[in-house]
Order: sequence, then C-alpha cells, then structure tokens
Amino acid sequence: MSSFVVHRDGHEASAEELAPLAFAGYAHFTAMQVREGRVRGLDLHLERLRVASMELYGRALPDDRVLACLRTALRAGPADLSLTATVYSPVGEFTRAEAEPSLLVRTGPPATAPHGPLALTAVEYERVLPAVKHVGEVAKTYFLRRAVERGFDDAAFVDRRGRLSEASIWNLAFWDGAAVVWPDAEKLGGITMGIVRRRLERLGVPQRVQEITLDDLPALAGAVVMNSWSPGIAVHRIGPVPLPEAPDFVETLHRAYRSEPLTAP
Repeated sequence: MSSFVVHRDGHEASAEELAPLAFAGYAHFTAMQVREGRVRGLDLHLERLRVASMELYGRALPDDRVLACLRTALRAGPADLSLTATVYSPVGEFTRAEAEPSLLVRTGPPATAPHGPLALTAVEYERVLPAVKHVGEVAKTYFLRRAVERGFDDAAFVDRRGRLSEASIWNLAFWDGAAVVWPDAEKLGGITMGIVRRRLERLGVPQRVQEITLDDLPALAGAVVMNSWSPGIAVHRIGPVPLPEAPDFVETLHRAYRSEPLTAP
C-alpha cells in the first residue's frame, strides 16, 4: 500500500536517527512537487544540493546517490506528492568535526498554492547565507505571522539599501508591461525561478535584473510571488503601494513553467 515516508540515506528513518535532528539547524534542503512520479527542474535541484553542501560541509553527495534515495522514497508513495530532500551533517552543530553528509528524504501530500492576489507587508530583513536554502529560519514564520496580524497575506523583505529581495518563502518577479523584471539583491535563487527564467529565454520573452525599491513600484505593471507551489501568484500590494494584477503576465509565467518537461529521478 502506498504511503508517505521519512527516509535517511535510502532507508526508513528510525526514531533514534530522527531524534537528534529535532534541534538541528545546520542543514540545507530542496523542496519539490512530484506529479506522476516526475519533477520539473530536477537538474536544478541536484545543483542546489551540491552547491549548498560544498558551502556548508566542503563536500557533496554524488548525484547518483541522491537520485537513488529519491527513487526509493517515490516508489513508496502515490504518483503525486510533495518531497523535501534535506542534507545534514550527522556529527551535529557546534563542532569542527567533519563527516560525510547524510540525506533525509520526506514525502507528503501534494501542495496547493494560495489563491491570489496577495498583499505583502514590507519588512527590513536580510537572511544569513541567502543563496543557501538552509533550515531553522525562524524569521520567515515570524514575519509571516506578524504580516497576517496586520491584515496582509505575507511579508516581502527589504534590505538595508532599500531593495526588495524576496518574500518569506517566495521569490518575487515584476512586470513593466513588456519585460519580466527580477529584483537585484542578495536572495535565494528558487528552483521555480530558475525554470521560469530559462523557459522565458527560450520563448523569447524579454527579462532583466534590476534593483527595485518601494519607490519604484508605481512605475511597474504587475508583480507575483513564486515557489515550488506555483510559478506565479498575483500580488496586488506591497506595503502601501498598490499593483495591477496583470493576468497576462501571470499566464506568461505559467506557460513558461508548463513548457519545462517533467523528469523522473
């Protein structure tokens, strides 16, 4: 019978193996949506794990080992699911000791994106090691909850230079009426963002990277957030600034994402 799993290095994880991870924060991960046993941007997920492992541990798991663990987890579950692959050091935190990283793979029900348009509050915040999708980021949930208390749906981050970078668990993208505009700031390069960017290039849709502040928003024609749940959810307000919903922009992003083939690990 198909079920969701938690595997460590390709086998069912025991309570003894999981217990030390309850308070562990020196780890990184990638999250994906699996449909019919396949994934979009699998190469980008593998690259993310390699690069982050080299940054944190100075070594990375071979791609074939990661793929074998993904396949083992997928065989145990339904065709459609969410999957998170977390790489961590079994020697734990606060130590100079080195060890071969371990891989924790967890599956669960497929995720669905919230309905837009969304309103984002703007908060001054910069993530540590923003290029790494690391765990234990209390600020993301903290700012999300404070945003909801204030009547917003989520939070967008503004760095010390006043530049919009990303949202709590989302990348930001903007539309100027003719081109997709990606914010120029220190941020996590999302997998969905990577898929959309390379597919927009193939479709011939103009795109560019530039610094964007709250003062720049009135001149733009639309904004979205994106992550593994969706390649584009309309944003109608960031802080005090309203934004057009731009349905054609949203559809362009979804069309670009759909053109990326699904791949089996």
